[in-house]
Amino acid sequence: MSTEGLYRLLAWSSPAFPTGAFSYSHGLEAAAADDAVHDRVTLESWIRTVVVHGSGRIDADILRDAWLAADAGDDTALAEANQRGCAYRATAELALESAQQGTAFFVAYEAAWADPHPSPLPLAGEGIGKRSNALPPPQAGEGRGGGRGTETCHAAIFGAAAARAGIALDDALTAYLHAFAANLMSAGLRLGIVGQSDGQRILAALEPAVTTAVAACLAREMQDFGAATFAVDLASMAHETQYSRLFRS
Repeated sequence: MSTEGLYRLLAWSSPAFPTGAFSYSHGLEAAAADDAVHDRVTLESWIRTVVVHGSGRIDADILRDAWLAADAGDDTALAEANQRGCAYRATAELALESAQQGTAFFVAYEAAWADPHPSPLPLAGEGIGKRSNALPPPQAGEGRGGGRGTETCHAAIFGAAAARAGIALDDALTAYLHAFAANLMSAGLRLGIVGQSDGQRILAALEPAVTTAVAACLAREMQDFGAATFAVDLASMAHETQYSRLFRS
């Protein structure tokens, strides 16, 4: 990877990049309230399962397909990857989580990175108003409030941006999944499940899982798309009506 590509990848996957990832627990808050996740062992297991079998697997495939489409200049395939990424969410909160982060990624990119770097969205002229419909510009507000077909999946726009910045697919996947795992670990810290040292032990232990997930994504066929994390889905549903909470999901 070039120095420039590494710099962009570190910036776009950093907690400092304002996607609002810190405000989401991906159902973890409800699992913690039920004592299903209560220590380092259970938190590590929860995160590994999400990354390998749950939304991490979904996002990895969407990122891959969006990267390949953007790299090939195929706007239709990019739109399909984005739409699939928006559609395959088990709960309203998980859908909102992805769409709002996708919107925030686009807004931050346009504000700071659009010049001189290429846009992650297909252009049909100058300015956001003239973009093609291949990957619709994010709408203001809740991320899904613009109506059907206007959502922007976080994994899709991340993958497209990485491709157009000359970042290798495997590097983009590794950075994205690491950031995903790190955000869930951070949520566990704020919920009081673990402390800082145990949080870092969890991230270190998850390195092989992320590496394996990236390799599996690169080898996976389209017909194998999907996830199977019913406990996470149920926790997310429960969180939608949880009385007292810190996180949006």
